[in-house]
Amino acid sequence: MPELPEVETTCRGVRPLLTGHTLTGVRVRCARLRWPVDPELASRLTGVRVTAVSRRAKYLLMALDSGATLIIHLGMSGSLRHVPADTPPERHDHVDLLLGEHCLRYRDPRRFGAILYCPGPVELHPLLVKLGPEPLSDGFDGEVLFAACRGKTAAIKTVLMDNHVVVGVGNIYANEALFAAGVRPTRPAGQVSRDACQRLAAAIRATLLRAIEAGGSTLRDFTDAIGKPGYFQQQYAVYGRTGQPCHACATLVQHTRLGQRSSFFCPHCQT
Repeated sequence: MPELPEVETTCRGVRPLLTGHTLTGVRVRCARLRWPVDPELASRLTGVRVTAVSRRAKYLLMALDSGATLIIHLGMSGSLRHVPADTPPERHDHVDLLLGEHCLRYRDPRRFGAILYCPGPVELHPLLVKLGPEPLSDGFDGEVLFAACRGKTAAIKTVLMDNHVVVGVGNIYANEALFAAGVRPTRPAGQVSRDACQRLAAAIRATLLRAIEAGGSTLRDFTDAIGKPGYFQQQYAVYGRTGQPCHACATLVQHTRLGQRSSFFCPHCQT
């Protein structure tokens, strides 16, 4: 599933291809995504210029000169590719945003993603209005995390993956950040000290930045806007390494499940 680094990589890839350009049309081959594609999407977007491309959590936001915003979510397996407009579509290529001789093609084998037209202030959209702070922003630090953890009995990893606490820290990067901070994923959030929250907030930021620099992770078929895969999976310290020696102490990495998600940790380095 594309997580924040993969979405940020996609955002950075499509931003120069879209910003300042006018959409010349829309082709919808399959409107049955997580939510149905607006049947009027082509008429709403044709002739409209893209003024900015940004990211909020795992949502891509295309600001339009009409004042509206196109919200794109990649779901479990979605991707965006910049291709010549006459490129024959493959089976799971559901939507094309036309840009003259090229197009931005949305592919989603599992159809859990979304393309939503938001005519008003995007920050008030129901999917965005209750989101927590961005982990790479000044609005998130150890003090914010420490305050959010007070009184919580849920495991710290579960809290990190709560988008009301902090957005975009998905399963892979939560595992990796917890290892970097020396915090066991099963520890109750309310028992995580202020110092540990400071380490953890810094580790989240560092882990996500390293992943973005590496182009994200290649899980199933993730690629960026020009088809290049991500390589952060080559740097995993614990994720997916059950039974392998910890890079720091050689203790075997262990596996457990929290909230129906796989969790990996070193029992020596993480307490």
